[in-house]
Amino acid sequence: MKREETKIIHVGPVAVGGDAPVSVQSMLTAKTSDPEACLAQLAALEAAGCDIVRLAVPDEAAAKALPEIRRGTKLPLVADIHFDYKLALAAADAGFDAIRINPGNIGSEDKVRAVADACRANGVPIRVGVNSGSIPKDLLALYGATPEALVRSALRHVHILEDLNFDDICVSLKSSSVPYTVEAYRRMAAAVPYPLHLGVTEAGTPYTGIIKSAAGIGALLLDGIGSTIRVSLTADPVEEVRAGIALLKAVGLRKQGVDLVACPTCGRTSIDLIALASEVETRLASVKKPLTVAVMGCVVNGPGEAREADYGVAGGCGEGIVFKKGEIVQKVPEASLADALCDLIAKEEGAEFSK
Repeated sequence: MKREETKIIHVGPVAVGGDAPVSVQSMLTAKTSDPEACLAQLAALEAAGCDIVRLAVPDEAAAKALPEIRRGTKLPLVADIHFDYKLALAAADAGFDAIRINPGNIGSEDKVRAVADACRANGVPIRVGVNSGSIPKDLLALYGATPEALVRSALRHVHILEDLNFDDICVSLKSSSVPYTVEAYRRMAAAVPYPLHLGVTEAGTPYTGIIKSAAGIGALLLDGIGSTIRVSLTADPVEEVRAGIALLKAVGLRKQGVDLVACPTCGRTSIDLIALASEVETRLASVKKPLTVAVMGCVVNGPGEAREADYGVAGGCGEGIVFKKGEIVQKVPEASLADALCDLIAKEEGAEFSK
């Protein structure tokens, strides 16, 4: 897949843009003024495979907690700042790896310059992040509530930084509408050389939020657009990370863990395929090596259709077969299919998995 060429920035040790792998982000829900709660959530996100984490810094109490949070984790951290430029300065001084601001919202030119100078001195990039709900009134009057208005809003903030000779920039421009978001990002990709942070904002609960994000973020990634992503969900941030990694795997941008292939079942299926697929997925969730594993309901969708899978099972009548690369390894009772499959993978790959 050919990706859009962009400038490369570094959020701590994580490269963003250019040919760097697309990174997965999330945001803490814990109060930043509570370092203990933040560090617990950061540990869970790190274990889930998150690459970059953003924290809201709404006030001085949150700013005072930043050094302790920074010392307590190795994850790259982004401070999310609105209106008060002193909070951005505090985040840069605390060793945060990036700042998310909208330069036009934090005051006079000298305040924006102070933030840009602090970020430049500390090697900290700035993410310009605009949403469809915060487009300035003059742009709404000119362009209406359109993707073009969102792009113009983002460009206005970008140009403020460029005028200060600051170009260590990442840009996001989000809407809760998938078509609106996709069109805005496509226009922005054609307008600037900076890496883009993709997301559908306020996407909703896991069911609807993952669908919206897969449609919007997935469409852009398949166009070669996007350097880092967040699947925004009204849920535990760990769920955002899992969904983000799964999305990157689905579009071929990340080779990590098991890609489970399972048929949807039909009248030919004589085993409890839904339960079997769920068990296999759960038990192989900790496997890090890229593997394709097939769980098929009958011989029609067995080794033939799943011949490209590394390993798999196919059901019969109270029994099933276990296969490797399309070749049958053994026949076992239905109740033993999950065990036989996992045992085979453990033996052949040295993989560890949940019992």
